[in-house]
Amino acid sequence: MSTRSFNIDLSLIPNATNVKFGIVVSNWNGDITNNLLNGSLELLDSVNVPKKNIQVMNVPGSFELIYGCRKMQNNQVDVVIAIGSVIRGETKHFDFICNATSNGIKDLNVIGNCPVIFCVLTDNSKQQSIDRSGGKYGNKGTEAAIAAIKMALI
Repeated sequence: MSTRSFNIDLSLIPNATNVKFGIVVSNWNGDITNNLLNGSLELLDSVNVPKKNIQVMNVPGSFELIYGCRKMQNNQVDVVIAIGSVIRGETKHFDFICNATSNGIKDLNVIGNCPVIFCVLTDNSKQQSIDRSGGKYGNKGTEAAIAAIKMALI
C-alpha cells in the first residue's frame, strides 16, 4: 500500500525529522498488525524521518500494548503509536480486550510524558481488518503516523 495511492498530500505534513517515535506492535493477528506497522513506517520514511529516530517493540497481544507503550514512553521518545488488531469472536472476550486496551491507552495519555496514538483495529470480521490495514479503506497505520507527527509537535 502506498501512501500516494490514497492521495495523501505529504507537503501538508509538518516536518518531523527531529521527532523520536516509538511504535508498539501486537503480534496477535500479525498479518494485520504488520500491514499497519508497514503503513506507519512507510509514511515516516516518506516524510524523511531517519530510521534511527524510530524504535519498534513487539508485544504478544493488544492488551499488552498498554505495558509496552508505558515502557516506550520511558525510552525518551516524543510520541508512541500503539498498533493492534482485535477481531470479534463468539465470546465477550472482544469487548473486555477492546475496553481495557482503549482505557489503558487513554490513561497513558493522561499520566504519561508523551502522547500515545491509538491504532488498534476493533473489527467484526477479518475482512474488515484487511480493508483497513492496506485494503480498500486505506491503511490506518498511515493515518496513525500522521496523527503521531501532529501530536508530537504540540
